[in-house]
Amino acid sequence: MSGEGVGADVARKRRPSAQSGRAKVLLRYDAFMPLLRTLALLLTAGALLEGAIAVGAPGPSNAPPASQASTSRAVMTGEQVVQILDETVDWYRTLGAQQQSATQPSDLLILYANRQIADRAIGLAFEIARANAELLSSEADVAQKAAADAASSPQAMQQVQQQLDGRRAEIQAEIASMQRRLAAAPRAEGAEVQTRIAELQSELDLVNARRNLHGSMSQFIYQSDASGTGASALKVHIDAIAASIPSSSGGAGQANPATGSASASVAAPAASPLRSEVDNGSGRLGIWDLASNAMRLSDKLRTIDIVDRRTAALQETFAKIRTPPQEKIKALSARGDALAQQADSSNGADLKGVRDEFDTLAWLFKQTASILLPLSQEGVLLDQYRRNLGSWRDNAESQYFEALKALAVRLAILLALLATVFAAAEAWRRGVNRYVQEPRRRHQLLLVRSIVCWALVVAIIGFTFATDLGSLATFAGLLTAGLAVAMQSVLVSIVGYFFLIGKYGIRVGDRVQIGSVNGEVIDLGLVRLHLLELSGQATRGPTGRVVAFANSVVFQASGGIFKHIHGVNLAWHDITLTLPAKADPYAMKERLLAAANQVLSEYSEDMARQTREIQKTTSLDAGGEAQAQVQLRFSASAVEAFVRYPVQLQHAAEIDERMSRELLKAIADAAA
Repeated sequence: MSGEGVGADVARKRRPSAQSGRAKVLLRYDAFMPLLRTLALLLTAGALLEGAIAVGAPGPSNAPPASQASTSRAVMTGEQVVQILDETVDWYRTLGAQQQSATQPSDLLILYANRQIADRAIGLAFEIARANAELLSSEADVAQKAAADAASSPQAMQQVQQQLDGRRAEIQAEIASMQRRLAAAPRAEGAEVQTRIAELQSELDLVNARRNLHGSMSQFIYQSDASGTGASALKVHIDAIAASIPSSSGGAGQANPATGSASASVAAPAASPLRSEVDNGSGRLGIWDLASNAMRLSDKLRTIDIVDRRTAALQETFAKIRTPPQEKIKALSARGDALAQQADSSNGADLKGVRDEFDTLAWLFKQTASILLPLSQEGVLLDQYRRNLGSWRDNAESQYFEALKALAVRLAILLALLATVFAAAEAWRRGVNRYVQEPRRRHQLLLVRSIVCWALVVAIIGFTFATDLGSLATFAGLLTAGLAVAMQSVLVSIVGYFFLIGKYGIRVGDRVQIGSVNGEVIDLGLVRLHLLELSGQATRGPTGRVVAFANSVVFQASGGIFKHIHGVNLAWHDITLTLPAKADPYAMKERLLAAANQVLSEYSEDMARQTREIQKTTSLDAGGEAQAQVQLRFSASAVEAFVRYPVQLQHAAEIDERMSRELLKAIADAAA
């Protein structure tokens, strides 16, 4: 509340009947108001000046003594500590890649040893980080104590805040006392007490304004104090990184239980592939398995090299940060020797300061040694870690070369077997072309050669690439059963092909009858055959249509296949004639037989040959040469002559025509 406001309030409360004493008091108060305003302005300007100094850079008078700020206590900054921890944790997580590559007993032993070393190394890294965080915290405390007298320090601002709080409490107590006095004072003293209360209220408002200003400045300075809050934030960050590691928390006491469980978890997943290789190692000799094994060993070597490079980089990092604590230890030792000499010549008053400095040096030496000793242990552990990786790499490299050698031998055997099969197939082909002159037989042998050759190739490749013969047999059985069901018709046609090319089978050029279709074979394939259809008329000419039949027709109960013996084009035709009523039947029979034999005389030699071929093929007595036959039989109206005669298929139409003409001529002559 301003002085003018208080004066106006008091003036409004005056009564017209006030005494002259009260008027004098009011005059004295009005005379005191300019002084109060001047004091309020000075205090406000001082508070603003202190805030400006707190925000700005401290002056020379705020610098800490040289004895306290001459040497930095921490050997690493907070950023360096976090960077080292991140690099160490990333290196520690390479154990997962090693676990995936460990598939043999020797690998598991090395993995177990590396995990023990890694757990110890990560624990030492957190010990180094926590020890350096303690040094950073101590350094921040020293800096804060050195700046305790500075106006911009948090301690100075806190002292001013405490003084203002005390002054505020005093004014409030005085106002309360004056209010009690006003209640009990007579009317003559009431105005003076009320004026005093107004003055105290104005002073309280000013103190509250200064108190709020100092509170805001103190909060800002506290938030911008990097030395005090940085060390605490670093400790929290270290604990957060430690909590993110499942197998180690960075401390010796916390790492052991987690290490045991982590080691147990390593052995469990690795046991499964190990048992698989041991159980199936004797049977898994296929090229596919050998190639996959070589690729797996190559990936293992690549993983080991990557882990070794990460380990070397981490080892170099620890070697670099080992120099500052060594120099710090030397400096602390030299300072201790100097203090020892100083203590010999000091009196009783100075011994207390020397003893305090000795205590500080001892604590600093202990904290620095707690950094230097783990750093030395880190170097030894990482050296052992790299030696384990080297042994693992040598073992994996020897296995890799053995796997490549086995793969090369297996490929050479495969190529040799395939070369042998193809060489035998080529010899087979040349032998067939040289010694088999019959086209049909040559075609059959060459077809069998192709089937046998490719069957052997598929079998050799299958057995060579197979990793387990038992699994291959099971797979082949299931595959065969599936193919037999899905391709039943095709398989039956393939089997029928071998029946069709048998001893009494058909070949290209044969004339056959399948069902009601007569035709000449123009193609005989593995699955089906094609016929050029022939008309059923006497001319037996082609109709121009090609008929396809599946080879499975040979197994059909209805229809069937009718064909002539190979090399035989002989068929029997017949004619039925009605004899004249007045003619002698026996004489007519002789006439008709003579006419038929006269027609067949031109083809008798070829027909005799074909008859002998039939007898040779069938081992049956066909009754001599193929000749015409005439039989008499009675019908309802007359006597009929049934004439049966052989014909050559290529001359069947010609023979039929001549035979009909000669027989009709013989009947006409007999009737005349």
